[in-house]
Amino acid sequence: MRIKRVFAIAGLLVSGWLSPAWAATEAEPTGAAFCVTCHDSDDLTDNSRSAHGFVADKRAPDCISCHGASEAHTYNPSKISPQPKPDVTFGKTFGKVSTVAADDRNRSCQNCHDKDQKRALWSGSTHENAGITCDTCHQVHVNKDKILNKKAQADTCYTCHKEQRTQLNKPSHHPVPEGKMTCSDCHNVHGSAGPKLVKRDSINDTCYTCHAEKRGPFVQQHDPVAEDCSTCHNSHGSTIAGMLKTRAPMLCQQCHTPHVSGNVGALGGQSGVYTLAPGQTLPQVTSLSSGKNVVNLWQGRSCMNCHTQVHGSNSPSSTNPLMR
Repeated sequence: MRIKRVFAIAGLLVSGWLSPAWAATEAEPTGAAFCVTCHDSDDLTDNSRSAHGFVADKRAPDCISCHGASEAHTYNPSKISPQPKPDVTFGKTFGKVSTVAADDRNRSCQNCHDKDQKRALWSGSTHENAGITCDTCHQVHVNKDKILNKKAQADTCYTCHKEQRTQLNKPSHHPVPEGKMTCSDCHNVHGSAGPKLVKRDSINDTCYTCHAEKRGPFVQQHDPVAEDCSTCHNSHGSTIAGMLKTRAPMLCQQCHTPHVSGNVGALGGQSGVYTLAPGQTLPQVTSLSSGKNVVNLWQGRSCMNCHTQVHGSNSPSSTNPLMR
């Protein structure tokens, strides 16, 4: 017993002497390690397996890289209540929208994400001018950002683009609702030299990435096709087959003069079509005849009964050399 008591007293003395030394050598955590002493899994979602997971990859940015040093928030020397926010906040913080300017929030992301051609045209782009920030669409404190998922990406875009949601739910549409395509297949949301933020320099070049057979060149070129596919098509969706804006023949007649116009054609009353004109032995249109006349149009048919290759053709045409 006496020996045990001696060892116990010696242990207390030794621990009393060494404890201050141990405390002095134990460094205070810094950076992200200090942040997680307060911000743990109870108030932050797990992002350890994402590209921003500092624990998994020490090359990744940590909390300070994005939110700034935030000394007032970290140490709160003035004991302000509620505690000051970090220098840079994103999205909704504690139920309130961030008051940090959009350019400052974007700059935190662009310190790393500004090194490739996909984001080279962000400055002055449609989304930047509209005050859109990276955190408007992207989530950082998650392992899988929803907008990077092809099947879920469109839901984020629909937050602003409600008209396109309606169009893509129409019977004839690109397979975005089915998850086979997504908005970023056609659009570069970070900036583009083309209209409507399309990925290529023009709408047609963007369409040709999938519809290469429509590119041509053709001997008989249809000028509106070469100029802009959206002249006839609504690329997000339509109630008409082929995502056409209007049914034929009305679609065609927006540019082309109907055959009935100017007293030409059967319904225009042209002499010799149904009746005999001077010098005729038979009308032009009989039960056995065929050819260019408005009967085809007004019996529920359309221009495309004859003009099947509306995107362009290499077939010779003596009567319509320019397909007009």
